[in-house]
Amino acid sequence: MNKQDNVAAPDKVRALGWVDDHVSLLDQRLLPRREEYLQIRTSDDMVNAIRDMVVRGAPAIGIAAAFGVVLAAREARQAGGENWKEVITDKLRRIGAARPTAVNLHWAIERMRRRIERCGPDPVPDLLEEARAIHVEDIAANRRMGDLGAEFLKEAGAVLTHCNTGSLATGGYGTALGVIRSAYARGHVKAVYASETRPWLQGSRLTVWELRQDGIPATLVADSAGAHLMKAGKVSWVIVGADRIAANGDVANKIGTYSHAVNARHHGIGFMVAAPTSTIDPATAGGEEIEIEQRHGGELLTVAGQNIAPEDTTAYNPVFDVTPASLIDVLVTEKGAVERPDREKIAALLAK
Repeated sequence: MNKQDNVAAPDKVRALGWVDDHVSLLDQRLLPRREEYLQIRTSDDMVNAIRDMVVRGAPAIGIAAAFGVVLAAREARQAGGENWKEVITDKLRRIGAARPTAVNLHWAIERMRRRIERCGPDPVPDLLEEARAIHVEDIAANRRMGDLGAEFLKEAGAVLTHCNTGSLATGGYGTALGVIRSAYARGHVKAVYASETRPWLQGSRLTVWELRQDGIPATLVADSAGAHLMKAGKVSWVIVGADRIAANGDVANKIGTYSHAVNARHHGIGFMVAAPTSTIDPATAGGEEIEIEQRHGGELLTVAGQNIAPEDTTAYNPVFDVTPASLIDVLVTEKGAVERPDREKIAALLAK
């Protein structure tokens, strides 16, 4: 173990958790104006929360889905008695359809489905134990990724990050922000530039807010300012998360990530992806097979409910883009870091 692995890193935010008989979700749509937790008591409520961006970020969506399966099991037990396994099937399908791109959602449901096969007449205690385990394991994986990723940031400098990949997007600590937290604690990151991340503004509303909670210096920039920062020598690394990683190392992440990767390669800036292995989808051969979620064009046409374009404007609103593995300098997971990922290296990583 590196002597710096135990350096304390700030980590104050938690976006979700099981409380008494329900799930508590921080409504991320309201940040940074106010902090409000919603009490999610039914599986349909969880589907709506995932679909409507109350909870977002691939790992957090997976954890939320696992807790949603617990709620679904309770409903199925009440409706079907000992035949609850027949009733729960449609509920699992509905949870799985809430967001199509984040593979963690389906990974979590499949893990819960395997536990369902071993459950007795009352499934709730066993499934709650499994969902809580997924949550705890995610935080531990994030801390491991933080330590591994920080090893690549050798000198004090500034980094650029896109979207939100911190405690708000995970069970806690974060993926890309976890790396940044660990590197900041070691003195290897002195400042963070966060791109605003239109149209949901996760960078400005969430990342800057979260970093401020932990006392980490954060500067907001327009999405289109990344290349200028790199050309000016203001950042040494771009560090992002992932919503799905194909078997060949291609990465689907928030729209705008690909632009940062192209610009980073042109300017000789390191480009790092931090994500748990649950984000890797070995059944998807390459990025061209990843379904890119399309959301309503109205998200682009308004800000805080105010129109910013002429009426009847047509908007194209893909939520994600795909960064080819050839543009990624290092992929950091809880199982290890892979430089210049490709199909063989990804397979070897998953085999660990």
